[in-house]
Amino acid sequence: MPTLPTDAAPRATWLPPPGSWQYHVLLGAAGMLVLGPLGGIAAAYMNFSLGFFVGGQVLAGILGSVVTAGYGASGRHGANYIQTAAASVAGMGGMAVVLQAMAWLGMAQPPLWQLVLYMLCIGMFGVGVGMLYTPLLVDRMQLTFPSGLAVANILRALTDPALLRRSVARLGGGMALGLASGLGAARVPWLAAMDLSAATFGAGMIVGARVGVAALVGGLAGWAMTPWFVAAGWLAPGEPYRKATFLVALGMIMGAAVVDVGLLLVQAWHQWRAPRRPAPRRGPGMGWVAAWALLWGAATVAAGVAWFGQPLGFQLMAVLLVLVFALVNGISVGMVDQNPISSAFVLSVILMAAAGLRAPHVGLIAATVLLVATAEASDMQQDRSTGWRLGSDRMVQFGYQVAGIVVGALVTVAMARLFLQAYPVLALDQTSLPADQQPARWTSAMTYKIVGVLHGLSRSRADQYVAVGAGLAIGLATALLRRAILGRPAWQHFAQAGRGGRAADFLLDAVILPSPYASSFGGFVNLAAAGWMAAGGVVASVAAAVARPATPRQGLPQDMSTASLLGGGLIAGDALAALAIGVAGLLSVTRV
Repeated sequence: MPTLPTDAAPRATWLPPPGSWQYHVLLGAAGMLVLGPLGGIAAAYMNFSLGFFVGGQVLAGILGSVVTAGYGASGRHGANYIQTAAASVAGMGGMAVVLQAMAWLGMAQPPLWQLVLYMLCIGMFGVGVGMLYTPLLVDRMQLTFPSGLAVANILRALTDPALLRRSVARLGGGMALGLASGLGAARVPWLAAMDLSAATFGAGMIVGARVGVAALVGGLAGWAMTPWFVAAGWLAPGEPYRKATFLVALGMIMGAAVVDVGLLLVQAWHQWRAPRRPAPRRGPGMGWVAAWALLWGAATVAAGVAWFGQPLGFQLMAVLLVLVFALVNGISVGMVDQNPISSAFVLSVILMAAAGLRAPHVGLIAATVLLVATAEASDMQQDRSTGWRLGSDRMVQFGYQVAGIVVGALVTVAMARLFLQAYPVLALDQTSLPADQQPARWTSAMTYKIVGVLHGLSRSRADQYVAVGAGLAIGLATALLRRAILGRPAWQHFAQAGRGGRAADFLLDAVILPSPYASSFGGFVNLAAAGWMAAGGVVASVAAAVARPATPRQGLPQDMSTASLLGGGLIAGDALAALAIGVAGLLSVTRV
């Protein structure tokens, strides 16, 4: 476990004792009743207006640390619990696009209590699946989870005066730059033309050049193949390459995951067969997590069948696909801070179409399970990566995540009804509107993707399956080759022998045989975003290489490097800018 700051600082006398019921009431109220709904409003507004939203972890971590600052260094745990609950509420708020998609498809709105309970069941199922994969992604693989690392650094610094003095310049400087660039990109035309993203640049600084350059390689490959995609009929002239490559990218992640999970299963089998002394129990095992996921998965299936008239087979298929995409998307979030939930939705619809699905409303209700559960599972894993670094109690954090889902289910339906009733233009099916009638303010890109693939069920094309299959083959082959070459002791010795070896190792690892987890990022985003990721990684790696090895770390934990502090500050500042823009936009249209 990473080095932790001291807990010796006394708490303010007016604060309730840690662990008391008053303590949890304070944290729960701050996270679920204040910060969570605020983040839910921003997430819903951004999804309705733009088609994406900023996760609530970083913002809630900053504001939550203000609530727990009086506890000294131990306040990092309380702030972590606050951000866990608030992020659950905010993430569920962003899922209000599901109800917008129902309106676009002309579906009759079911009773409010059915919508709330259906979203609740899916969210609880997603949290359980996310917790089920935590020992693999967080404990064993120890993925970076850039936003999770940013939250951990922020909470350490803001709740420990000693760490704050040593890190405030780097963390504060990054936040100021992120805030300025986020606000400037929305108002300055030349910055907007550059697709400037401080958060993506900051994530690149955290993950380094090998991951960042690999993401750019993936983007360049998709850009170079655009003429071929057009000639093959996968794209219309002028369409972005990622409209085709996102399916390839998802397949690549799944192919690489097959190799990694297979190796872990082999290791587990050998450990199980080997004689060993019984280890002492350190707490509840994972059996209860599996039971939790099974219970809420069954509740999700039953709710879909009983309330929405879903065919049992498609509802079961959706629940089982969550087990796949919670792992695939969790690895993506852990590697490059990207959760392609809408892509998981689209691919799940394509797979259901292969199984005979033709009714759009059936596809929407079933694939909503993928959209919501995968989002919450990835949030669970990212929150646990923060808790792992801080040493927070895993069971307590799980409780706050669950409580956040309860409030978040209410916020989801409330945000959807609020926006759709206040702005009837949001209920218009943009997929059937001509170009000159498309609303300029409410582009709803995520809803457009969701409804677009549902409208295409009756004309599902073979090239979609080819794209997924090609990605699966690429990811599988690349992962096997990386194991065979980069994993050899002879290659590792060569890579460490001198500059030539290090350069060859970098080229092979980042350019020639890049990790499918990293290079797939370039298939989900536009080329500019992949470029910003690569630029951040290169800047951080070059700065680390030219820094003097003898420079003291000034008592900072090992993962609170200069690059991680600056990168985390950029992510936080960009999130603050997005929140400010979202709230200002909501207030402006409310006045109208």
